[in-house]
Amino acid sequence: MNRPVSLLDDALNLESTQKGRVVLVEDCVETSGAFVLHHLIKRFLSPNLSASDSIVLFVAFAQPFSHYDRVLRKMGCNLAALRETKRLLFFDMLMLECPDDGVEGGLIALYGNIQKAVEVNSSNKNITLIIDDISLLEVAANGSTKDVLNFMHYCHTLTAQFGCTIITVLHEDIYSSGDGFTFPLQMEYLADITIKTEPLITGLAADVHGQLTILNKGMIDGFGSSKGKIHNFHYKIKENSVDYFYPGSRS
Repeated sequence: MNRPVSLLDDALNLESTQKGRVVLVEDCVETSGAFVLHHLIKRFLSPNLSASDSIVLFVAFAQPFSHYDRVLRKMGCNLAALRETKRLLFFDMLMLECPDDGVEGGLIALYGNIQKAVEVNSSNKNITLIIDDISLLEVAANGSTKDVLNFMHYCHTLTAQFGCTIITVLHEDIYSSGDGFTFPLQMEYLADITIKTEPLITGLAADVHGQLTILNKGMIDGFGSSKGKIHNFHYKIKENSVDYFYPGSRS
């Protein structure tokens, strides 16, 4: 039995045969994108994908394993069990702090560990690399945007070489002023799908927690051009799920 498709799933179109995509979740203080990340974690660890053909590499800078396990368990996904069966490889990066004179070396070492894990598990498997989050990776790199972008470009090579999907989170409001805003723009350029969580233009509402804007650049056609689509809809976060709906569709 196929699971029902939400507006979010439909906009992402992750069921297509295209591999090697980069998914960027952009959020802000008012509207955290954590619920989108949790949705994607569950989706890529779905029981519908057998243990023989899917694996998730989770590089966590934001929270310990226990946090994700607790949240996903409420959603019906047991991360502890999946880690035992090697479908989930969890990299705890909470304590990572690159020395001032060794930022590049520290990130190269991290990439080396990721690359090795991908190579070991690449045979007949769909691999998803999740980085939560890129803003905290920049903190660990002592604010070196250049080194973080180089790291992400290294990871991007895995999409072409092994067909990996990359998912990461960026706190856009951190870069809302000054020259730092070029960083989100560079990440959006790298991404095939950008998911933005934003507060409502009209302000707070009891039955709507925010709006999602999704830019899906789409697949490349035979002429080398892509057909992108933009999706906009509202969402309401519930205890163990999220409702997605179009503006004005609820009375």
